[in-house]
Amino acid sequence: MQLTTLDWAIIAAYFALALAVGAWASRRNASEGARGFFLAGGQMPWWLLGVSMVATTFSTDTPNLVTGLVREQGVAGNWGWWAFLLTGMLTVFVYARLWHRSGVLTDIAFYELRYSGPAAAFLRGFRALYLGLVFNVLVMGTVSLAAIKLGGILLGWPGWQTLLVTGVITLAYSAWGGLRAVILTDFVQFFLAMVGSVWACVYVLGLPEVGGLDALLAHPDVAPLTPMLPDLGDPGVWVPVLLVPLAVQWWASYYPGAEPGGGGYIAQRMFSARSERDAVGATLFFNVAHYALRPWPWILIALASVVVFPTLADLEAAFPGVEAGKVGHDLAYPAMLSLLPPGLLGLVAASLLAAFMSTMSTQLNLGASYLVNDFYVRFIKPEATEREQVAAGRLATVVSMVLGCGLGLMLTDAGQAFNLLLLIGAGTGGLFILRWFWWRINAWTEIVAMVGSLLVAGYFTFVHDALAAEPVALVPPLAAHMKLVWGALVTSAIWVVGTLVTPPESEETLRGFVEKVRPGGPGWRRFAHEGTWAVPRGLVAMGLGSAAVYAALFATGSWLYGDGSMALGLGAVALAAGWGTWKWGLR
Repeated sequence: MQLTTLDWAIIAAYFALALAVGAWASRRNASEGARGFFLAGGQMPWWLLGVSMVATTFSTDTPNLVTGLVREQGVAGNWGWWAFLLTGMLTVFVYARLWHRSGVLTDIAFYELRYSGPAAAFLRGFRALYLGLVFNVLVMGTVSLAAIKLGGILLGWPGWQTLLVTGVITLAYSAWGGLRAVILTDFVQFFLAMVGSVWACVYVLGLPEVGGLDALLAHPDVAPLTPMLPDLGDPGVWVPVLLVPLAVQWWASYYPGAEPGGGGYIAQRMFSARSERDAVGATLFFNVAHYALRPWPWILIALASVVVFPTLADLEAAFPGVEAGKVGHDLAYPAMLSLLPPGLLGLVAASLLAAFMSTMSTQLNLGASYLVNDFYVRFIKPEATEREQVAAGRLATVVSMVLGCGLGLMLTDAGQAFNLLLLIGAGTGGLFILRWFWWRINAWTEIVAMVGSLLVAGYFTFVHDALAAEPVALVPPLAAHMKLVWGALVTSAIWVVGTLVTPPESEETLRGFVEKVRPGGPGWRRFAHEGTWAVPRGLVAMGLGSAAVYAALFATGSWLYGDGSMALGLGAVALAAGWGTWKWGLR
């Protein structure tokens, strides 16, 4: 496989466009200072923010992750991330309005709105460093790993060269244009990615080795992988694949883009919205597009890869230039793209490089906003001018990029970081959901939950397996899904006890929070404000919205599988649930 002049021209054109957008956005930011750099002036429309959320979530590692899941667990293995739709719909219909009313610059600044005193200040500063550096760098390392694999196969570049070229361009427009440049380049990247993935899927299905969609689905190695639900007769399959994600994972785990109660770059986009309605519309568009619109091209390419590259040995033989330690099932996605013809190959390569740059630029800007707003300005130089804050943000952007790319060169598999991220955040999700609606939760609750989560994750990651492997096992071995369940239960118990044994926040702080955010509900009865509690209606809309998206997702799958009657039935369910969602959640 060789990239032609046309392919390189397409890739170069995207790079030039990204730099041009950064230059244009930098002029707009000059008049808005730190708020322009970190929140694009707070005047973004819902459709632009929604597309930006979708583009950011579609990182280079996303189709790689999906491919690895499909090849190892079948299509049903995607429930590991499909379950996060419940989290997303809860954010749409319950938390989007609350976040927008808070008026904070970052979701970490929320801590000193909801809590008070030295504990709240410590929490804000520590979380700024933890999320802005440690957690953020881990996320960037994951997507950098995917970019390394993409560059090694499609571009023929070593990992360091792929990260150097794309990293310099990403740094340029991110540090230059701030969040406005990120959002605008995301808009281009979304359409580039959708066209590229659909077109690539059509071409791959037409390869002689694949023989079309019908032949692919009938292939003896592929047919067992196609069910959208796991084998419900085998608890060893459906419990980890379906039950744990739907019963525990969606609310218990803190995962980038699917934070319980909203957070991270999703919250940042909501802060950037020009109104509450735009914040709700943006998050709704994101969840519909992310779960119902995008997955099937990736899934079909993953299934086709089973025919073309059945084993890891086949991948190693086809791409001897890729480091042996980085050959995993997730490598099959870029491997399939290497079969594309000139022109289309350049378009798809540009779209995947753009996806990497989109996610990296968002994480860079988000991490810089934490480090500057919630640490530098809050604790080191409160009198910092707007110019100094923007300069500090640019410096933080450079440091984060270097650390994230360096970690990417050390990781080997996309599933590695996915499972680690889930385990680190296991059990804290319930806190992030309830802190808006239960007055008794305090700053110490969050500190205890944070420490407990890290200790529990560290135990299950580094200690438990070693103890279970002793000649006389000291503990029983645990599968990954059971580590997640136990981690969530233990961490949740730790922070609930921590809440009850520590003093509540001052009445002045709690009343100020209620007056500004107006959360309502029985958990704030002693601080009640006038008005109807919107959460029950929001939960109904959440359920209907989730049903609509899942029905649309499976209707598409049924249609592709040739089951027209099931596709029509599920399509009718999607339309009915969509109408109910509009009636209960948007009117």
